[in-house]
Amino acid sequence: MPMNYAKTAMLLAALMAIFAVMGYVIGGQTGMVIAFVVALAMNLFSFWNSDTVVLKMFRATEVNETTAPDYYRLVRDLASRADLPMPRVYVLPNPQPNAFATGRDPQHSAVAASTGLLEMLEPEEIAGVIAHELAHIKNRDTLTMTVAATIGGAISMMAQWLQFSMMFGGRDNRDSPFGWIGVLAAAIVAPFAAMLVQMAISRSREYQADRLGAMICGNPLWLASALDKIGRAARGIINREAEAVPAAAHLFIVNPLNGRGFDNWFSTHPAMENRIAQLQELAREMGVGAGASSSPSHGGSPTGSGGQPGPWSSAGAQKRRRGGPWG
Repeated sequence: MPMNYAKTAMLLAALMAIFAVMGYVIGGQTGMVIAFVVALAMNLFSFWNSDTVVLKMFRATEVNETTAPDYYRLVRDLASRADLPMPRVYVLPNPQPNAFATGRDPQHSAVAASTGLLEMLEPEEIAGVIAHELAHIKNRDTLTMTVAATIGGAISMMAQWLQFSMMFGGRDNRDSPFGWIGVLAAAIVAPFAAMLVQMAISRSREYQADRLGAMICGNPLWLASALDKIGRAARGIINREAEAVPAAAHLFIVNPLNGRGFDNWFSTHPAMENRIAQLQELAREMGVGAGASSSPSHGGSPTGSGGQPGPWSSAGAQKRRRGGPWG
């Protein structure tokens, strides 16, 4: 935990430096001071509210046991198995299959899955994905990931504003010590800075979350199968919210960007085949196969709480399909 907080502090300091440099390029010393104050305020705000900002950014809707019974119970059972407080549960109105976790600590966490993921995957595969996201919460990765997404997105928006302003002659750049060339450079460099924020989130965290998530759900092959499906499907379905704020790409279980432009050069996720291979090796170590059932409830029974069909059992799958993908 202390190491994650140290990484967060270093990330925030780097982002504040980016803001300060951009402020100096645009407005000299006065601009640098203003940018520093704005960055400091943004850092403090994002520490406490970044999860809310990210959820709104992706138009997430909170659900409960009444509005999404199977999905909600799945998260509850897996959180119990992981010895975590119950996170808030959200649905993303997006056809791209994907998911992420957010929050500054396990007591203030949330899990979000897209409609595309809930509709496309089998119940066991959804369990593997949710377990991966809970692993991020348990490892306390979400603080750094969410703060990076919030401030990285702000850097991207600042760059877009500069580009728009220059395009329509909205600035005369008299306060910039570098003139219009400096402002143009800042507008171009800022998106790359946002991509570097993505790179600041270590790829090793995905491997760690894969491994711990497999332990939580009980079968690494469930997550491996899910990664294979959503990795292939995500390439063909545009996630417009993620494309608009590429600095938030590292939040998702798979890269939500479609690889246009320079996105692939700055990928925040390990190669999918490597992740799947490691999960398959873990399955061999655990001695489980594709058909093995290790439900989070009742020590491996395919039933949910109270003896009712769980959302990843055959009966639960039939109920899930009759009631919709998450209700």
